[in-house]
Amino acid sequence: MVFPWLLVGFGAWLCVQLVRQNGRILSRIESLEAGVQKLLAAPSTASGLKIGDTAPAFELPDASGVRHTLAEHLGRPVVLVFFDPSCGFCLEMAQQLAALPPQGQEGGSLPLVVASRGVDANAAWMRDCEGRCRVLFQNADEVAAQYSLDGTPMGCLIDESGRIASEVVAGPEALMALIHSPAGEAGITTASNASGELGSSRPSRGKENRGLEHSRINRSGLKAGAMAPAFTVPRLDGGELSLEEYRGRPVLLVFSDPECGPCEHLAPHLEAIHRTRIDPAVVMVSRRDAESNRRKAEALGLTFPIGLQSLWQVSKLYEMFYTPIGYLIDERGVIVRDVAVGPEGILALASVPLSGSGGPVGEKESVQGRQLLPSAAAH
Repeated sequence: MVFPWLLVGFGAWLCVQLVRQNGRILSRIESLEAGVQKLLAAPSTASGLKIGDTAPAFELPDASGVRHTLAEHLGRPVVLVFFDPSCGFCLEMAQQLAALPPQGQEGGSLPLVVASRGVDANAAWMRDCEGRCRVLFQNADEVAAQYSLDGTPMGCLIDESGRIASEVVAGPEALMALIHSPAGEAGITTASNASGELGSSRPSRGKENRGLEHSRINRSGLKAGAMAPAFTVPRLDGGELSLEEYRGRPVLLVFSDPECGPCEHLAPHLEAIHRTRIDPAVVMVSRRDAESNRRKAEALGLTFPIGLQSLWQVSKLYEMFYTPIGYLIDERGVIVRDVAVGPEGILALASVPLSGSGGPVGEKESVQGRQLLPSAAAH
C-alpha cells in the first residue's frame, strides 16, 4: 500500500520540477527573443559609429616597430580591416589580399590591416601579402574597441578626409568588395559633397551613398550555364580582341594583372597550355597600361592573346573584381563551370573534358593548329 503512494508522490514531485524547468526555459527563450529584436532594430552600422562620423584616431607599430597613424594614410579611401591569424575566415581573406597589386587596387581603396597576436603569429600570411597592404599591430583589441567591433575579419571604409564612409561589414567577400569597388560605383560614400568640395560634415542620402547591400553590381562571379558576355578590347600587340572570334571552340578566359603575384605564377602554366594543346584557347584580359603588360609578357615569354581592359570594364560584365580568376567557356559561348579563383582553380578548368575538345596534343601539332591565331607577343 505504501509503495504505490510513494510512486505517486515521486511522480507529482517530478512533474512540478519539469514544469518549473520548462518555465525557466520559456523565460530564457523570451529573453533571447527580446535580445534578437533589439539587435534587429539596431542601426545597420554594427558599431556605435555612424556614416559621416570622424574615424577614431590611432597609432600602432608595423612589423619592424615603426609606428604609424591613421592620419598618414588618408588622402585616399582606406578600408580598415581587423584581422586575427587564428581566424579561418581571416586566412581566407589573406589569400585574396595577396592577389592585390602593390599598395592597393587601382581605382579602389587602400587596405589597412590591424592585426592581433603579434608579428610572429602573423608572419606566414604577411609574407604573401608584402607590399599589398599595410599591416599594423594592436596589443589586445584596443583599436577594435574604439570602433566597437568584436569579431574578425570586420571593418569599414574611411574616406579621404577621415570620416566613416560605409557601414561596418564582416567576412572576406564584403571586405574585398569594399577594397575593389571604385568610390561611388558600389554605393560607397565619398567625402565629396554635391559641389565637389571635400570635407562635407555629413554625406547626403542620395543613391550614391547607400551601402553595399543596396548595390546592383554582383561580385560573386557568373555561374555555370550563363552565356559568357561578349566584349571587345584593345589587344596588347595591336588591333582588337573579341570573345566572339573564338565562337566554335572552347575558351579558357583568364582575368589578370601584371602586378599580381599569383597571376605571375599562373602565366607560365597558361603558356604551356597554349603551346601544347589545341583546346581550350587561352585568352587573357589584363588591367593597367600597355607598357607594364608588355614588359611582363616579354619577361615571361607569353604568346597567347592578351587584351587590355580599362579599369574593370570587362570584369564588371563577369561579376567579379579579383585577379587571377578564370572561366571555361564552351563552343556555344556558355560558361561550363562556376568562376575559378586562384592559379590552382584556373588550371583545373583546363582539364575539364568538353565535347569537341582536341585535348592534349604535341607542341608541333599545337603550333600548326594555331597558325591562324594572332600572337600576343608579335610586337
